[in-house]
Amino acid sequence: MFAIIGVVILLVMVFGGFALTGGALGPVMHAIPHEMLIIGGAALGAIVTGNSMHELKGLGGGLVKVFKGPKHNKQDHIDVIILTTRLMKILRSDGPVALESHVSDPKSSAIFAEFPRLLKNDALVHLIADTLTLIVVSSGTLEVHAVEDVMDNAMKTHFHEEHEAQHALQGLADALPALGIVAAVLGVVKTMGSIDKPPSILGGMIGSALVGTFMGVMLAYGIVAPMAGRLKQVLEQDEQIFHAVKQVVIASLHGWPQPLVVESARSGLGHAFRPTLSDLLDAMRGK
Repeated sequence: MFAIIGVVILLVMVFGGFALTGGALGPVMHAIPHEMLIIGGAALGAIVTGNSMHELKGLGGGLVKVFKGPKHNKQDHIDVIILTTRLMKILRSDGPVALESHVSDPKSSAIFAEFPRLLKNDALVHLIADTLTLIVVSSGTLEVHAVEDVMDNAMKTHFHEEHEAQHALQGLADALPALGIVAAVLGVVKTMGSIDKPPSILGGMIGSALVGTFMGVMLAYGIVAPMAGRLKQVLEQDEQIFHAVKQVVIASLHGWPQPLVVESARSGLGHAFRPTLSDLLDAMRGK
């Protein structure tokens, strides 16, 4: 939502300010479609050349995230702490056999079924289920630091893949000013081929060429780079729920008391998603 508002503000202030200072919008609007055909086409070609189909799909999903925001809300972060804590409690009190049915097929688990929003996040469910399955099959013989290393590896790989779209957007932002210059140079070449035309016509052609430079710079620093920055923020906010899972698992394996386990997970959340400790403890008691 804020991304749309920001783009609207940008366009209104740039073109409105130009018009208020006496600039004629007509020639600019006339040139934009032609310049954007060159800049946009070159940008599209560069994106396709530099990415596989997997990354291109991820880029489309990344653009959606820019406008929709983080995948999970504060309640989801409370739920994931509750879910993981309950699973670790089963492991501790009833043993690996009792836990196995829940982690071997999470979609059929009665415990996972209580949190349908979390089940939609396949990567999150796999992190929980795969880690606990590893603990189950090892019959509790794994060292805690080994489990932590495995979880760190899984999260690092997932986060790296998720950030590919952000890197592609930032790369596009870096390239757009140069692509704008390409469009401008082509406009100058066109103008030089019409050097025998009257000054009024040549002036219009030069102005159209300069619109290419303007569009490349404005798109880069006014739209695409801020979108890349916003996508990075969203992705980092989405990562917090994974760290909460890891903290519950590792703290539980260390044998910490349950209040300390949930506090270690809660305190690692950003302020936008962090519940109060009393609210979290009340939720765990079912209040």
